Amino acid sequence: MKNVIMKFPDARLIVFAKAPVAGKAKTRLIPALGEAGAAALHARLVTHTLTTVTQAALCPVQLWCAPDTSHSFFEECQKNFPLTMHSQHGNDLGERMAHAMHHNLQHDHHTLIIGTDCPALCRADFEQAFTLLKEDNDIVMAPANDGGYVLMALKQFSPQLFSDIEWGTETVFSTTQQRITALQWQLETLKTFRDIDRPEDLNDDNLRHLNH
Repeated sequence: MKNVIMKFPDARLIVFAKAPVAGKAKTRLIPALGEAGAAALHARLVTHTLTTVTQAALCPVQLWCAPDTSHSFFEECQKNFPLTMHSQHGNDLGERMAHAMHHNLQHDHHTLIIGTDCPALCRADFEQAFTLLKEDNDIVMAPANDGGYVLMALKQFSPQLFSDIEWGTETVFSTTQQRITALQWQLETLKTFRDIDRPEDLNDDNLRHLNH
C-alpha cells in the first residue's frame, strides 16, 4: 500500500474468515456441493472479499482468522494482500466479533466488520458506512435478507451488541436493533443484501460477483 492515500486512514476494516477446511467450511452448502466443493467455494469467497477491500484502499485491512492464522491458505492471503493477520478469540461468533471490534475501538478507530459470505459488497458500501459514522451515527449496519447482517460499523464499543444473540438465525438483526435502541445509539441502515449460506443462495445473481 505504498504511496496510496487512504480516505479513512484512522479507521479499520475487519474481515472475519474461517480456514477453508473440508467438512468445516460452509457446512450448510455441503448437501449441494460436497465437503470439498463447499470449502473451495469458501476459499473463493475469502479471496474475492480480500481483493475487494484491499483494492478499495479506504483504510488499513485486518484479516481475523479461525481457528488461527496458521493455515496455509491464510499464509497465502498474507503474501498476496496488504493486510495484518489476527487470530479470532472466543467461544461463539459474538465473543469473537466483540474481541476483534474492541481491539480497534479501544484505540478510537472507527471499525467496520464483514464476513466473506456476501460478494455483492463493494467499495461504495464501505465508503458509505465510514462516511455515516463520521456524521452523527453511532452504528451502521447492512441487513441480510435471511434476518442477519453482512456489515457492521461502529465508532464506540458495547458488549451488548454481541452477547446472548442466537447467531445464524433470522432474529440476529432484529435483536441487535433492540440492543441499539436500549443503548440510545443512532443507527443508520444500508440496503439489504443476500449472502451465500444455503443451497438456495447458489444462484447466478449471487455468484456472478465472484467472477468479476
